[in-house]
Amino acid sequence: MARLVLVSNRVPSPQDRGVKSGGLVAALSEAMSGGLWFGWSGQVADRTESKAQVRRVRGTVYATIDLGKQDYDDYYVGFANSTLWPLLHFRLGLMEFDRPQYEAYQSVNRAFAAALVPQLKPDDIVWVHDYHLIPLARELRALGVRNKIAFFLHVPFVPPSVFAVLPKGSELLAALCDYDLVGVQTVTDLRNLLDCVRELLGRPVDDLGRVASNGRSARFGAFPIGIDARSFADMAVESAGGAEGKRLAQSLGGRALVMGVDRLDYSKGLPNRFEGFTRLLGRWKEWHEKVTYVQIAARSRDDVPQYRTIRRELDQLAGRINGRFGTIDWVPIRYINRPVARGTLAGYYRHTRVGLVTPLRDGMNLVAKEYVAAQDPEDPGVLVLSRFAGAVHELGEAVLVNPYDPDEIAEAINVALRMPLDERRDRWQRMWRRIATDDAAAWCKSFLTVLDA
Repeated sequence: MARLVLVSNRVPSPQDRGVKSGGLVAALSEAMSGGLWFGWSGQVADRTESKAQVRRVRGTVYATIDLGKQDYDDYYVGFANSTLWPLLHFRLGLMEFDRPQYEAYQSVNRAFAAALVPQLKPDDIVWVHDYHLIPLARELRALGVRNKIAFFLHVPFVPPSVFAVLPKGSELLAALCDYDLVGVQTVTDLRNLLDCVRELLGRPVDDLGRVASNGRSARFGAFPIGIDARSFADMAVESAGGAEGKRLAQSLGGRALVMGVDRLDYSKGLPNRFEGFTRLLGRWKEWHEKVTYVQIAARSRDDVPQYRTIRRELDQLAGRINGRFGTIDWVPIRYINRPVARGTLAGYYRHTRVGLVTPLRDGMNLVAKEYVAAQDPEDPGVLVLSRFAGAVHELGEAVLVNPYDPDEIAEAINVALRMPLDERRDRWQRMWRRIATDDAAAWCKSFLTVLDA
């Protein structure tokens, strides 16, 4: 049986994986057993390493390299997160482009390829993840690698009218065509990507989503990512009854809990969400002292200026809301800036009456699926979900909102808080059946089956 080699920008430290909630790390940790995981160690050195550091933990081989300080600034902070991230999240006003940063992006992908090649076996299947590593297949092919190489994009993809803004964008599109299989989260992302290939590269696409490239055939498809829903549900039951779960429940004093869990990122719509909660309290005074909103937003990418800006804005908004509505024994918003262990979050979700997942744009958003999985089937909470999260295609029974409209968010929270038990159960059951079937293992199997074919 062929070995699976996962390649991602950042390789999680095995002892830190429990702290991560949602996203790439959780999904791949659940989907993978054994194999090799290759990527950046998270450490910054004087220069980017050319040889991987290798260790084996619980059957999985971890191979990592350190990034040089200049490459970290230009490849990671620069092109990946100041150019590609805002572009792919439809935030052109925040996108910056600098030619040396683009060249560093290409250079780091070459370094990844050079360090990975000695680790590969002839029959390995190489599965590359996310926007940091779009050119990696091209670099591996240049070094003589003939293995099957696939790519999965976890973030959204934009239509040609948006992608055309990116200088050198056609080079990146052409590099995607050097993979055997390219997967995206939704049919909308797939349509946007194939439209870019047709219009910006001028290459035909057949009915199966295949594109001819350099004597090869690259196939493109939509593969919505899942979670291990049953395992997460079991974790939620255990955690909710544990010390941290009980501590949260006792601290609420019988109040209904509204909760959001996100990375601290401008794509998550957190200022709009805070404003939506403010308008809930302004319009429906009966909720005063009856509801508490907990927002967990772990800091990330502090080296990117826009992330420092959003952090200051949310600090000010939380203080303003609590100063306006709070009482001696009620703090309307509890705002937490540090990561919380995934098992602890599972228990928190089970105590939550309203789960707020309102990104301005998201590839999938696994927090939405985790929230559904964690609910008590006899008394489930209600998911309030952005229409622009990829998860909306599978979780349409949530209360859907336009995240740009704080009043709509307020109205959705009010509806969710008042929703009768029978309706809550019916909505939850439909979503649960879907996420329990289309789980992380099914996602992985469907992707690799198409790659094998």
